[in-house]
Amino acid sequence: MSEERGVAKGLFLGFLAGGIVGGVLALLYAPKSGKELRQDIRNKKDEMLDDAEEYLDIAKHKAQDIINEGKKRSEELISDAKKKAGNLLDDANKILNVAKEKTSSTYEVAKEKISDESAKVKDAIKAGVDAYKEERNKI
Repeated sequence: MSEERGVAKGLFLGFLAGGIVGGVLALLYAPKSGKELRQDIRNKKDEMLDDAEEYLDIAKHKAQDIINEGKKRSEELISDAKKKAGNLLDDANKILNVAKEKTSSTYEVAKEKISDESAKVKDAIKAGVDAYKEERNKI
């Protein structure tokens, strides 16, 4: 894209320089009186200024178009990035919820096993105490 601008700038400057040189040479070699020559020079100067303004306006419009296209593209990129970030956040939340569910179920299973084992230990201790009391009463 910058190469196109360089070519366009070179063409514009070449056109402008060629127009100035050609106009001055045509005026200087024309057999006219000083008054007519000065008037012709003024007219040519005005024409060249008008042409330069026209090319400047064209360049401004093209630059504005390029700026607008850049803004549009950057807005699209930002929007895409926001969507992707949102998707990643949703995926992370899903993974977190799955991990919570697995942890919760593992916790419940472990809690139940500990409760069962605790009940067995209590029963064993009670049985041991009862057996001790029976043996003590026998003596």
